[in-house]
Amino acid sequence: MSAIWARYNQMLDAQPLLTKALTSLCGFSIGDVLAQKFINDDGKPYDVMRTIRLGSFGFLLHGTTGHYFYGFLDSKMPGTKPVTVATKVAIDQTIWNPIFGCMFFGYLNVVEGKTWNDYTTKIKADLKTAVMGSWAVWVPAHTINFAFIPPSQRLLYINSIQIGYNVFLSFLGNKKADEGEKEL
Repeated sequence: MSAIWARYNQMLDAQPLLTKALTSLCGFSIGDVLAQKFINDDGKPYDVMRTIRLGSFGFLLHGTTGHYFYGFLDSKMPGTKPVTVATKVAIDQTIWNPIFGCMFFGYLNVVEGKTWNDYTTKIKADLKTAVMGSWAVWVPAHTINFAFIPPSQRLLYINSIQIGYNVFLSFLGNKKADEGEKEL
C-alpha cells in the first residue's frame, strides 16, 4: 500500500492536473456505479454510458476546476487558522458550490443532447436541492480539509468523500427534472 501511495505522490508532483483529473474520474465513476447498483430502484439494467458521462465529468471538469479553484483559494488565504478555514468553507459553499452545480447539470445536459430549456428546468428543479444537500456533507468535510489536509492532497481527500456524495449527485443528476414537482 505504501508503494501505491508513493507512486500517487510522484504522479501528483510530476503531473498534478492530470493526476487530479484521473482521481476525479475514478471518484465519479465509482459513485455512479454504487448509485446504479444500490440506490436506484427503477429496475433498469446497469447503464454504462451513464457511468461514462459521470466519469468524464470528473475527468474533464471536476478534477481540473478543483485543481485551479482550491489552488487559488490556498494562494489567497494560506494557513489553517480557524477564521481562514471558516472563510474558505464559506467561499466554497456559497460561491463554488452553486457554480459547480450549474457545471454538473450543464455538462450532463450537453452530453445527453438536451436543450437549453431542459437545462434551465433542471436548474430550477434541482440546483437548490444539490446546493443545500451538499451542506450536510461538505461543510464538515471542508472544515477538516482546509484545517488538516495538505494542499497537494486536497483533491484526493475531496474525491474520497466525493464517492459517497456522488451517489447523491448521480441520483439527482439522472432524475427527470419534473419528478420532484410531481411529488409535491
